[in-house]
Amino acid sequence: MEVIGPSSMKCKICNTRKPRRYCPGVGGDICSICCGSEREVTVNCPLDCVYLVEARGHEKAPPVPTEQIPNQDVRISEEFLRDHEPLLIFLGAKLLEASLDASLETASVVDSDVQEALESLIRTYRTLESGLYYETRPNNLLAAGIHQKIQDAVQELRKELGEKGSTPIRDSEILGILVFLERVGLHQRNGRPRGRAFIDYLRGYFPQKQAGPADAPSLIQV
Repeated sequence: MEVIGPSSMKCKICNTRKPRRYCPGVGGDICSICCGSEREVTVNCPLDCVYLVEARGHEKAPPVPTEQIPNQDVRISEEFLRDHEPLLIFLGAKLLEASLDASLETASVVDSDVQEALESLIRTYRTLESGLYYETRPNNLLAAGIHQKIQDAVQELRKELGEKGSTPIRDSEILGILVFLERVGLHQRNGRPRGRAFIDYLRGYFPQKQAGPADAPSLIQV
């Protein structure tokens, strides 16, 4: 029986070059070239992969032309963000939680799903601003799942505030925070088909444990 030694092993992706590192995304050893070229392109990379973490440190998001930024008529000032920082932290944390929710098959949830969910939520709150109620849901099931979880969280928050006799949250305030998060996502995504740079970015600002305003760094300067 022939014994296959290390020198005869080949990269699990290209099946040509000698492997240099273990890839948890494919469950095997791959070469450094494939690691760089297929990362978040054909491979679903775990967010805690050491090579992905290292790459994030050198990665620069492609610039977004001003004319391609949606909802420019919604003005978001630093004063608005400061005044509504608790709501920003709440919605940001819930967006991260929904993106990492096991029930949504999070290994498949990528930045484009999160952006699609934000787009549909923004359209919904725009109609509410006009005095109508028409909820638009994405055809994308992952994005639709995120959309619903955010809506459920908002409904629960409003219920709790009502029971406490606190000032209710206006639809315009929710709309403003959603538009801000959408803009952050546009500037953080790396454009890879399976990219999760925005989700990873949110992890740095919104701890997965319940957090208050003092527990997360400010997003206002983003």
